[in-house]
Amino acid sequence: MHAWLCENPVGVDALTWKELPTPQPAKGQVLIRIQAASLNFPDLLIVQNKYQMKPELPFVPGSEYAGVIEAVGEGVTDLTVGQAVACLSGTGGFGTHTLAPAKLCMPLPPGFPPVDAAAFIMIYATSHHALMDRGELKAGETVLVLGGAGGVGMSAIQIAKLAGARVIAAASTDEKCAFCKQLGADDTINYSTEDLRERLKELTGGKGPDVIYDPVGGPFTEPAFRSIAWRGRHLVVGFAAGDIPAIKINLALVKGASLVGVFWGDFARREPAANAAMMQELATWYAQGKIKPMIDRQMPMSELKAAYARMDSREVKGKLVLVNE
Repeated sequence: MHAWLCENPVGVDALTWKELPTPQPAKGQVLIRIQAASLNFPDLLIVQNKYQMKPELPFVPGSEYAGVIEAVGEGVTDLTVGQAVACLSGTGGFGTHTLAPAKLCMPLPPGFPPVDAAAFIMIYATSHHALMDRGELKAGETVLVLGGAGGVGMSAIQIAKLAGARVIAAASTDEKCAFCKQLGADDTINYSTEDLRERLKELTGGKGPDVIYDPVGGPFTEPAFRSIAWRGRHLVVGFAAGDIPAIKINLALVKGASLVGVFWGDFARREPAANAAMMQELATWYAQGKIKPMIDRQMPMSELKAAYARMDSREVKGKLVLVNE
């Protein structure tokens, strides 16, 4: 097998493509031949030693991938050799093969292509858990999606529309705003050229959004939260802008509003039955054509460093996927 190896987490340039022994699965593991792997923001942070999870060195980055099972370890009874699966294991995806815990593998139904499957679990599970569980989104409410053109933003727009909400998507360019409209957003805000608070006031008649989906953080969190509707819920999803904002707690008091943490990974670990039901619903929605990841582009696995550069430049709309040819 071959894989991109991180031996020193000082950045993307330190990654090297190496031939490694093909491992054999241990108890509870499966060996997956990787067909496609998506690039997510944590995949950038983890090779810069900036992510909360710090794998033992050396490691192969690539948190999310899809492929075919080539071998199963002891005790694995619900997965078989030749079965197509998707997996979100945190590492291992940027190579030709990887070992994965069987319990983290999502069996793929017929007609679920590996490129879509590799771009599915993280963004849709995060957004469903955020909006429907933590945000208790109701039909007729207004949702503001910050970073609407990114992977999780894309999925949030689609799920919010399915729930019957009005969606206002915010992004950094007119091109990205147009992309959000294609995804189903009712209105958009270019927060590079428009004042976020003033535009929200205009679009909501002064009421503000009921739910704020915030994977961005940085300078946009406070003005968004200041604009929130009475009894609104501000979902803290991530910090793609790089800076973790500080919010004056009295703002929650005067709006009767809630700051709500979203940690899908721990939800899946602590509440496996609820997570399994959610994933089944998402798979059904995909099969019905109600949700679908928009792929920014497919690139050969050998071009991983160019893919990282595209992500770091904030050019990606939707998901970027690496494929083994």
